[in-house]
Amino acid sequence: MTTLRVGHIDLSFHDASALEVEAVLRRHGHVVERSAAPHEEMFRRMGRGEIDVLVSAWLPASHGRYLAPFQDDVREITVLYEPYCIWGVPDYVPAAIAGVVDLLKPPALDRMERLIQGINAGAGISRFSEAIIEKYGLTTAGYHFRTGTEQDCFGRFEDAVAASRWVVIPLWHPQALHHRHRIRALEEPKGLLGGTDKATLIVRRDAEADIGQAALAELEVLHLGNERLSALDDALRRALGLDERPSATSRPAGACTHL
Repeated sequence: MTTLRVGHIDLSFHDASALEVEAVLRRHGHVVERSAAPHEEMFRRMGRGEIDVLVSAWLPASHGRYLAPFQDDVREITVLYEPYCIWGVPDYVPAAIAGVVDLLKPPALDRMERLIQGINAGAGISRFSEAIIEKYGLTTAGYHFRTGTEQDCFGRFEDAVAASRWVVIPLWHPQALHHRHRIRALEEPKGLLGGTDKATLIVRRDAEADIGQAALAELEVLHLGNERLSALDDALRRALGLDERPSATSRPAGACTHL
């Protein structure tokens, strides 16, 4: 049996997609050694040859810069789903708030919370959100973007929905929150959110012989799709208790349960 090192970015939906890839490898008799790390660190590990399979690289916009230094050392195997970033609001926020520019006008100015709570700094959505804050002049109205953990971002949104508060969440498809809630994407005409990427399964060329042609052939036709991965992410988060947390009033700042 061959041991294969499979890495995924340390977010739950990346974990959910990695489990699907790992199931294929195990069916072909491989032992899987799995690991997780933040975006940039996981790509550095692959560049150093510390992992054989990466699930997955969002190409070209979100992760292309991280892959570029060692792109010739890897092969793109399949597109698992088609991710894209959004700034979203709960669907109970009035439809008059249709785009980012509407955040600078009533009724958003009267009720919208000014904190845009994101995830870690290396994520594409974090870079894009910082650009949106700047290019749309949102700081003039007090809006500000803050990086944090998965739970800082997702937990704040869940708490806001429970209380019908108006919030903007920097998010992406696919993700568990889309399986649970109706989230309306705000129009962003400057094109700062990167468009639709391809979530690409990457393997090191020097690991292909160990993976084997049969396993590679099955991986080449593996496609999860956005809707299915949102459901898989939701199921995984519930199974691992990732959304369990103290009440909003008692939760320490930054506290989280993480993968």
